[in-house]
Amino acid sequence: MEAAQAILTRQSPNRLLDPAPPDDVIDAALRAANAAPDHGLLRPWRFFPIGGDDGLHLGELLAERLRLRSPDAAAADLERERSRPLRAPLIVAVAARLRQDHPKVPAVEQVLATGAAIQNMLVTIHAAGYAAMWKTGPAAHDDFVKKSFGLEPWDVLAGFVYVGTAAERARSKPRPETAEVTQRWPRATQ
Repeated sequence: MEAAQAILTRQSPNRLLDPAPPDDVIDAALRAANAAPDHGLLRPWRFFPIGGDDGLHLGELLAERLRLRSPDAAAADLERERSRPLRAPLIVAVAARLRQDHPKVPAVEQVLATGAAIQNMLVTIHAAGYAAMWKTGPAAHDDFVKKSFGLEPWDVLAGFVYVGTAAERARSKPRPETAEVTQRWPRATQ
């Protein structure tokens, strides 16, 4: 699949099923992620593949953190949080370990580089015939969840990439026409 076609046809599916992509596809996706634009070659991204029993453990952590954030959370909400990591056969948590003191590369650029790495992963997985979706939510901003990944409070848990086989073809989502989001730069006049 050509690069532009992979980018233009990639959609986040509604549901993911087994099988997960084989190891060679995951390896290719991670190598593509490592090719993301990266000012200063800081490589701030970190990848945490989660599957099998690790998904169960992550689900327990997510449910416990929801219970602590919202003590009145309904049992159904806790169960939904507990089951989130089981929505796909593989999850790759992606974080940005930030160098806050870097003299030339501000933290925002490091986070953007990590987002570009995630996009490269998504497109590579799609081009190989599998599906993936990028999710965040309150858990991605929870300091204790971040700490469980070995992150510092200033680091960013950029999200969870759910990976598997699409249960059905994703509905095409509307995309803006280029003219809708492109503007002429208003040069300053003197």
